[in-house]
Amino acid sequence: MTDKNALIQPDKGQNAVPIHLVDKKGLDDFVKTLSAPQRAALEAQKFKADGYSHAILPDGDGWMVCSGVANVDSLSSWCMAKLAEVLPPGTYRRADGDPGPALFGWVSGQYQFDRYRSDPAPDGPRVLLTKDVKGIEPALAEAAAVALVRDLVNTPAEDMGPAQLEHEAQLIAKAHHAEFKVTTGDALERGFPMVHGVGRAAARSHAPRMIELHWGDPKHPRIALVGKGVCFDSGGLDIKPSSGMLLMKKDMGGAAHALALARLVMQHKLKVRLHLLIPAVENAISGNAFRPGDVLRSRAGITVEIGNTDAEGRLVLGDALTRAGEERPELVIDFATLTGAARVAVGPDLPALFARRDETAAQLLAAGKANDDQCWRLPLFEGYREYLKSDVADLNNSSSNGFAGASVAGLFLDRFVPEGIDWAHFDTFAWRPAAKPGRPKGGDALGLRASWAMLKERYG
Repeated sequence: MTDKNALIQPDKGQNAVPIHLVDKKGLDDFVKTLSAPQRAALEAQKFKADGYSHAILPDGDGWMVCSGVANVDSLSSWCMAKLAEVLPPGTYRRADGDPGPALFGWVSGQYQFDRYRSDPAPDGPRVLLTKDVKGIEPALAEAAAVALVRDLVNTPAEDMGPAQLEHEAQLIAKAHHAEFKVTTGDALERGFPMVHGVGRAAARSHAPRMIELHWGDPKHPRIALVGKGVCFDSGGLDIKPSSGMLLMKKDMGGAAHALALARLVMQHKLKVRLHLLIPAVENAISGNAFRPGDVLRSRAGITVEIGNTDAEGRLVLGDALTRAGEERPELVIDFATLTGAARVAVGPDLPALFARRDETAAQLLAAGKANDDQCWRLPLFEGYREYLKSDVADLNNSSSNGFAGASVAGLFLDRFVPEGIDWAHFDTFAWRPAAKPGRPKGGDALGLRASWAMLKERYG
């Protein structure tokens, strides 16, 4: 695979193909700067400066690129990403300025998942030069974090079960000298009973576990990152149809987000005491699978009646959030591919955001908008708590009606976060059903860059 660190290089005057970014309001002025052969080539290619369009023009003994963008004065992460996918391998530079946020999209656009291809197509690299040397490392770090999420989510469940997820977390812990702990077996049953209950039906090779990582100075503010690590979700005894299972390798997408965000925190030595928690399970079917109507006792002591075994993500997160709360962090962020209701509400491109505090929600929303990773806030409406009432236990894990499913799931999680702790919850899809420039079809990070920008602002 291409070395992603080679895709952006400092501009030291190397030979490079110039890229002219042009918007509709500046197209006429741009055309006036061209020679007659260049204008003819532009006209022949019917270039109108539409977004993501481009044309190749002669330029002396070589050639140059003109590419349409929405606004040359306010570039997005994605405005040059299509070029990074379709231009011939080579070295390029923006002709009339610096790429700015487009550095990230240039790298992201060249992502390929070729682990299972016997003959991966040789492609690239396409190198972009920049005079903004300080912008290179942040762009590469964020692109690498997104690529990590994509790689983990795209990997089939047989090769990305709880044990493999543990291995990935351990590699990152070792690289950053973090404390690492895994709870399995009898200790899991005693300490994290809902994680054990959901995962106990899986084969021994995919046995459930709680993965924890601690890093940073204990004197610094404590934060917790929690990720749902359901490595495959059959639905349990409330089994999904085959069409519903097809993408369930991505049900550990929350864990992938939390792991990638934790790595960014450690790479940049953010002044926090970090606690990462990943409950890793496979929701499988066998003779000892948990059943509809069972009552599970949680780490918090709250009893939960199982109304639906396919609402398992909130169960494992409940134990993880309880454990996070025991350390009294000042901020908890969790990521989960939690509900289909969130996708119905906001679609595949927007992670649904829930937050206890308005100021935290505002920070995350603003960070998402500024970094081309928009989120959408949904309510933790108190009136819907009654939907989780149980006749035999403290809570039911699912509602008896189809209303406000994402909010109801958020309210379930809220019961396991101690009062007074600043908490945000992302119900993310972790998947892109159709390719867009810089964002290939398949696993993707949605909410990651927003969270990272907020953490940098708050603790950087």
